[in-house]
Amino acid sequence: MKIKDTIEKVPGGLMVVPLLLGASLNTIDQMHIPAVMRVLEFLGAPQTEEGYYEFLRIGGFSQELFKDSALVLIALFLFCVGSQMNLKVGGKALKKGVLLTGSKYGAGVAVGMAFGIFFDPITGLFGLSTLALIAGMTNSNSGMYAALTGKFGNRSDVGGLSILAINDGPFLTLVALGVLGTAFPMISFIAVLLPIGIGMLLGNLDPKIREFLKPGESVTIPFFAFALGAGMNLANFFNPAVLTGGLTLAVLTFVCSAGTGILVFKLFKEKSYIAPISEASTAGNAAATPAAVAAAASVAVGAGAMTQAEFEAIQSIVPIATAQISISTITTSLLCPLGVIMMDKYQRRKGIDGTREDLGLIRNENETKHAVND
Repeated sequence: MKIKDTIEKVPGGLMVVPLLLGASLNTIDQMHIPAVMRVLEFLGAPQTEEGYYEFLRIGGFSQELFKDSALVLIALFLFCVGSQMNLKVGGKALKKGVLLTGSKYGAGVAVGMAFGIFFDPITGLFGLSTLALIAGMTNSNSGMYAALTGKFGNRSDVGGLSILAINDGPFLTLVALGVLGTAFPMISFIAVLLPIGIGMLLGNLDPKIREFLKPGESVTIPFFAFALGAGMNLANFFNPAVLTGGLTLAVLTFVCSAGTGILVFKLFKEKSYIAPISEASTAGNAAATPAAVAAAASVAVGAGAMTQAEFEAIQSIVPIATAQISISTITTSLLCPLGVIMMDKYQRRKGIDGTREDLGLIRNENETKHAVND
């Protein structure tokens, strides 16, 4: 059976197919079908804290790999990627990471604040709140970025993830919303950069270590993709208002993030635009951001920094925002691979191979070939 070949026919299939499979299985799991739970109970599966039996939460190696492994496997992926980077590429990776993180965060905050000015910050347009917009647009899917730049980009594109990963999670969203202060703990930067830094160090010290870790760049992708999907639920996507808002969020995220990123890359003389399109997604873990904002808001109420009415308004939109962000996550996981493939074809017609570091060299090689043929 040609399973791998079939998966790779899907745009970004090595990432998208396992992610959607994990999300589908998790959705079935969350339905708590009596017949399935009886079988799991008969087999001696442990109950969840809510008193259910779920086949993705049976404990042991299975749960650790298929349900709870996303962050660990992404960290391992970064370690392997770092081992393949020389110091020159590392400098370019740092530059690209800063450009991508700044452009994506700036675009998300600008759009979110604009919506808050022209529409109601809570109900917004199509039920799309400022909270959902900023949470969805400022968090990118690291796994998606890693898979796409790993196949269509070059080493410094992939290495940019070491900085881009800073926007994963709720912290920057909370800063943008004014719920938290603006001081960013240095340990957060260290925690993100350390795996890729150690990998780069070892790979540069010993070529055999670099060769040994090279397969880890691709082997880990389907595994962390499935685990990311296993944290998503497709069951809440059938409310028309939620669906419309989620699709609107996805389009805004893709268009604004990619557009801003490409403009910034042009400004800084980068020739390949694979990376800006690869990061134009919504992170799966962004779905947890509305709840984190509500938790932070409850602290603010206790401290007298927020009124009870404001807190209740935020709390009321958490379920809707969570569903909309989930829709955007899945939609952008389809839009980004399509966008990257189209950009890759366009660039190659222009003589630019996005997988090569020295893009100027490619043009010279092409010109030399044409000269010889003439």
